Amino acid sequence: MSDSPIPAGSPRDEAPQFVLPLVVRIERDAPPARTDALETSARAVLTLLGDERALGDGEWAEAVRNWEDARIRKVVRRARGAEWRRAGTLPGITVTGKSAEVRVFPPIPLDGWPKDLARLQVSGTDLDDPEPPLDADRAGPVLWLNPGLAMSAGKAMAQTGHGAQLAWWALPEESRTAWRDAGYPLSVRTATPAEWTRLTHSGLPLVRDAGFTEIAPGSCTVVADHPALRRSGPLG
Repeated sequence: MSDSPIPAGSPRDEAPQFVLPLVVRIERDAPPARTDALETSARAVLTLLGDERALGDGEWAEAVRNWEDARIRKVVRRARGAEWRRAGTLPGITVTGKSAEVRVFPPIPLDGWPKDLARLQVSGTDLDDPEPPLDADRAGPVLWLNPGLAMSAGKAMAQTGHGAQLAWWALPEESRTAWRDAGYPLSVRTATPAEWTRLTHSGLPLVRDAGFTEIAPGSCTVVADHPALRRSGPLG
């Protein structure tokens, strides 16, 4: 799934376009839980953003800057077996959740996919939660999903990645460091309709989808609720 939270017609459209590839491991007999995959995808994006190779003069830094200067597109593909093993040989970072494994790669030109990633499937990536997720820890970061939108797991993984990135950009350096040192803890949950209304008017980072896939342009998909960004303590 390919997404960008920047509205169509932005000046960023004039820049060369890059994409952040994410690959989720989905084995036939052991698919990950949906919520865990969404959380792991978000942590994968943060892990790359905070990695020394993506900062300063690091080997991935120029690619990250080029990507962030255009639309922050993310594409989520799925792999299993030999496909997953081949993906693991390319430069990147694998992040593991309770049941999910997601590998994030440094940004690449939109038309410059390595063959071992280009052949992976994009559409049809959907997952279920075997049991309803526990209530979110509202004392920590929470990425809240819009309760009025139906999204495939692949689409939602891209959106939670966007939400995590917007939170990262909005945080002061000391809060980024603390989040990184703690291993980027976060929860992904679907807000109630009443919560969603309050969250979208809270001033917290809000993802608006560009509408390339699945949902209408401008749809609000995720609110990034990080303690350091709240105006007056935890929402709720």
